[in-house]
Amino acid sequence: MLQLIQFFLSQNWIVSFGTTASKNENSVDLQKLGVQEFSLELNDSSFDKLIKEINPTIVLFDRFMMEEKFGWRVAETCPNAMRILDTEDLHCLRKTRQEALKQGVDFQVGQLLSSEIAKREIASIYRCDLSFIISSYEMELLQKTFGIHASLLCHLPFFLNSISIETQQNWKSFEDRQHFVSIGNFLHAPNVDATLQLKHHIWKLIRKQIPNAELHIYGAYPTQRVSQLNNEKEGFFVHGFAENAKEVIENSRVLLAPLRFGAGIKGKLTDAMECGTPSVTTQIGVEGMCQELPWNGFVSDNWNEFAEKAVELYAKKETWIQAQQNGIEIINKLYAKNDLESKLLNVIDHQFQHLSELRTQNFIGQMLQHHTLKSTKYLSKWIEEKNRF
Repeated sequence: MLQLIQFFLSQNWIVSFGTTASKNENSVDLQKLGVQEFSLELNDSSFDKLIKEINPTIVLFDRFMMEEKFGWRVAETCPNAMRILDTEDLHCLRKTRQEALKQGVDFQVGQLLSSEIAKREIASIYRCDLSFIISSYEMELLQKTFGIHASLLCHLPFFLNSISIETQQNWKSFEDRQHFVSIGNFLHAPNVDATLQLKHHIWKLIRKQIPNAELHIYGAYPTQRVSQLNNEKEGFFVHGFAENAKEVIENSRVLLAPLRFGAGIKGKLTDAMECGTPSVTTQIGVEGMCQELPWNGFVSDNWNEFAEKAVELYAKKETWIQAQQNGIEIINKLYAKNDLESKLLNVIDHQFQHLSELRTQNFIGQMLQHHTLKSTKYLSKWIEEKNRF
């Protein structure tokens, strides 16, 4: 989201940011960037007055839940505004995989077709004029499984600066790095599960071969369950929030990410590549991230093999350096900021110039806008009226 905001500002667009969330000490000060910030109330017509006053050309919803809550208000108040959904990742994919894991069954794409959250999320995509899809895997899934036309979708991964020779020369060497690292916000269920897999299955296998190794785990909002995993004797350290995540990653020799469910692309893994830190992860971890390019380390869903590959990457300098070079190629070929920003500008311009025509062609979107959001609209109005008493 911050990358998108910075891109919009670079085009000299006026950017207004509204949120229902409360700010905390880690929140970015958007006003310093030149962004107008607004606090939004749910089920409150004050939003209608605000959006009418701003009179936006484009409205961007952060995840489908925001489109459900505010999309009908935008459509009624500013019908000519282009509506864009930033999916971040497909929530229905992540949630359905998590449920399959809980039930002890293998995930099948067909399970999405009976998912309640999928029906909501796909409906939101249809109601919008354009949706940003962060993963190439999810682009294919949306078109092949749900039949969404490509004109409604834009593949848009992270915007990252190319890794130059000068940047590489400033990285710490193999010898100057030590220990393993794992990182991720603990409000995100896949990160909690990955930490448990490290504790109960993987780390003891690594320590058998590298007795002096340490694993340092970072992440905001660690629960008591997670914090209690800390064990100095085992070399298993749980630190909580990292003030400088990239510094922590660059000081480490190998990043571990044993993800068993999830969606989108993984910021921890692109951060590792940007820091020249090879990683060991799973098929879920690399999904939609590197296309046909070799991974920045190793990929395995078998914990015995996962541990073996982590040890190999940690101990063998030549293997480590090759993995690092793979990461450089992935970032420079697939995440180049200038190329992606140029693509985004062209897509938005094309959609905006042909907005009326594209909306007419998107009959399913029109139908959902007419029927689905009527129920959302009147439920919201009922809640607002109820709250007055």
